[in-house]
Order: sequence, then structure tokens, then C-alpha cells
Amino acid sequence: MNSVTAQQPSLGEIRPCLEGAIPAVMATCAADGTPNVAYISQVFYVDERHVALSFQFFNKTRQNILANPYATVLVLHPVTAAFFRLHIRYLRTETQGPVFEGMKAQLAGIASHSGMAGVFQLLGSDMYEVREIERIDGRPLPEAPARCGMLAALRRSSERLSRCTGLDELLNAALATLTDFLDIRHAMVLMLDPATQRLYTVASCGYATSGVGSEIEMGDGVVGVAARERTPVRIGHMTSAYLYSRAIRSSLRADAPGLALDTDIPYPGLPQPHSQLAVPVLSAGRLLGVLFAESPNDLQFGFEDEDVLVAMAGHLGAAIDLMQDSPELTEPSGEALAQPAAGDPARGAALQLRRFRANDSVFINDAYLIKGVAGAIFWKLVHDYTRHGRTEFSNRELRLDPAIRLPDVTDNLEARLLLLQRRLTEHGPHIRIEKTGRGRFRLTVLRPLELRDVAA
Repeated sequence: MNSVTAQQPSLGEIRPCLEGAIPAVMATCAADGTPNVAYISQVFYVDERHVALSFQFFNKTRQNILANPYATVLVLHPVTAAFFRLHIRYLRTETQGPVFEGMKAQLAGIASHSGMAGVFQLLGSDMYEVREIERIDGRPLPEAPARCGMLAALRRSSERLSRCTGLDELLNAALATLTDFLDIRHAMVLMLDPATQRLYTVASCGYATSGVGSEIEMGDGVVGVAARERTPVRIGHMTSAYLYSRAIRSSLRADAPGLALDTDIPYPGLPQPHSQLAVPVLSAGRLLGVLFAESPNDLQFGFEDEDVLVAMAGHLGAAIDLMQDSPELTEPSGEALAQPAAGDPARGAALQLRRFRANDSVFINDAYLIKGVAGAIFWKLVHDYTRHGRTEFSNRELRLDPAIRLPDVTDNLEARLLLLQRRLTEHGPHIRIEKTGRGRFRLTVLRPLELRDVAA
């Protein structure tokens, strides 16, 4: 009796077997025909024709593959207990790049969950062509009910995002979609600062503090790796290797180590996340930021969640780019913009504002507000307000002001203004920015301002 059914499944059909929940069994053969069977930690889905296997040890399996590239791998469905045999051919080993980093993150979670964090070390990702998939006869358990509503959630996301006319509305809609339709309670959006190659938080949901303005270095933790490699990174178990309590850097540590005041904006992440998923936000091949979700539960995010977030991130990236590139409405003349503010003057005790020129970090009454390009923007606004009484400003004049030092390409001005707006809102009611039209905004000041420029 034949032990293999006639119909050959696709890799997409057996993706639950490739999540790393259960070790696979790999059979290889030496050049002299001697067989070898060994457990392997990971069989990683690459695409419909390829998988990657974890290369962790220089053992007999490794020797055999280098001598004879053909092998078989037996994988087990974690729910139905159905077996599948993959006939594969070794192609190459990758020691960097998206597949390697995705496997490295997944292996870190597997190792932490199994108490093998000191043993499991990924040396490389062995890439294989899948030549055939056999479905082994047996009596598998019933499949779990299919997850309902994933496509509907993606449709709702697309509908919401397509109705947005501003970046603030767009980011809020993206996070609301995760909460309302995917039951993702903790998430954030981070944008890339091309000049510093850091990611800064512009929106979040589900945390005690928003963390707007907190920064992550490129390559740090799940978010930093997803950004650097421009690939989704997903972890299903808690792992110290990707905890942000160890990865987060002080916002001004490298720029101005001599500053005595506290300049660190607390990162809003969970103290002990058990599942994390980071997806790069791309547009026209350029990295704009990262969409990030996490959970206190193990195995919270599967490949279907990853697929939905990748699609969402693509729409988000295109919308952000469109908002950056869309022409601004006809602006008032320079004389009109320069008119002093009407109405009652600011009253009460003066706010002491200090700007450190080294990195444009700004403090209000010794409390850190913002730095970098956003700090330079804020200093221009309050300088023009105190000198000329101006309250009306435009995006165009900011782009043309050489003192602000916006990048020539992908200046992310809208994101920087949103970051500044949200930081001012969290700081207090006395200074705020209000949008008055496309490419125009107003500075509202309720207390007198005293400015001090610090050279060092």
C-alpha cells in the first residue's frame, strides 16, 4: 500500500508546519551512500518554491549537504499532527540579509522558550529549492477553524486609509484598524530620520505613555532589524536578545554627551513582550519607517497577521509619500504671513526656552521637549513669534529656510511637524501647533516666552 497520497500540497498550504513550533527531521546522505538523520530547529518559509534551514553546527548533516546537495525534511503540522515530506536541493548559505535576520529573530524566540538561549546560535541560512512535497498518509486531527475576517480587515484598513487627508489622521486610522479588526492592543508607528539613521516614534496605542519622540537605533531589536533589512521580523516567544530595555539608546547620547539634563523620552513598549511583529514601511523602494505590534501572549502573531501588516504597511507608505509630495495650496503672501498675532497677548509667568545649537535640542523650563530637525523648526517658530509676533506659518517657508537643514530628499516635514505637535500637547497647554489648511499651520502661545540660545 502506498504511504503517500497522490495530491501534492503547496508550501503555502503547509505554512503552519514552518513556524518553528515543532522541530523537523532531516535526512541526508554522505558521498559514499551512508545515510544520516537529525533534528533541525527551523524550516523557514521563503516563497512558494524555497525554504531556508538553520545552519547552527558543523556536524554530519552539514558535511553531507556540502558533499551531496539533495535531502528530505519531515515536518509536522502543529494542530492536525499531519506529516509532510519535503524533497529539497541545497543552493547556498546566506549569513546576512532579510532571510537570515528573520530566521535569527525566530530562532532567538525558540531558544528562549526551550531554555537553549546559550546553545542556539544561527551561523547561516541554508537556502533550498523545494522539488516535491509529499503528504504522508495517516489519521490527522481535524484542522482548526480558519481565521475569519483577515481579508475583510485588510479591506477595512484600505478604506480607512484611503479616506485620510492628513498624516495625523492617517496614523490614527492605521492604529485603530489594528485594534478594531485584528485585536492588536499594543502597536506603534516609527518614522526614519534619514540624516541620523534613527527611527522615532510618531504614534502609538495601548501604552501608559505615548512615547512620541522616543528613538531606536537602526539594527536594534525587532524594529531596528526590520528597518535595516527592510523585511518583516516576527517573534513568537519572549527573548532577551530583542528586549528594547537593552536596545534603547539615549536620544542625545551620541550627539551631545556633555548635556547634564535628562533628554531621554521613555520608550512606550511592553516591559515583557512575548510576541512581536515589525514590518517596514516602504515606498518606491525607500524606507519610510516601521509598523510595529506586540503582545504579552506567546504565539500571538502568525504568518497571516504578518501578511496583513505587510499589505497595510505598503498602503501606509504610499499614502505618506503622497501627502509629502502633494502640492500645497496657494499660500498667503509673505506680508500676510508676517502680520503680528491679533487678540490678547500671552499672560502669566514666562516660559524659559533654551536651545542647544549642537543638536537643536530644546528645553522648556528645564524639561526636554525635542531635538534635531523638529527642534530647529520649533526654534524658528518661537523666534519669529517673539521677534515679529508671527503666528501663521507654512510648510513651504520651512522647506526654504536653510537654518532648519531639512534633507534634500525625503524631508519627512509632515512627520516632523506631527512629532512636534504631539510633543507640545504632552508637555502642556501653553504652546501648541494647529493645522489651518494644507501646508499651513498656526502657533498658539498662551504664556510669555523668554528664549536663550546655548552655543555648546
